Amino acid sequence: MLETIAVILIILWLLGLVTSTTMGGFIHILLVIAVVVILLRFIRR
Repeated sequence: MLETIAVILIILWLLGLVTSTTMGGFIHILLVIAVVVILLRFIRR
């Protein structure tokens, strides 16, 4: 479940970069959240 959320967030981040719609840097928060989700997954193992 966490992997799915992380993948979706990374895809949304990449789409934001490709379309140049960064919304004032807000799009980069998606990448940070995705990395945190991935780290939580590894810590809980």
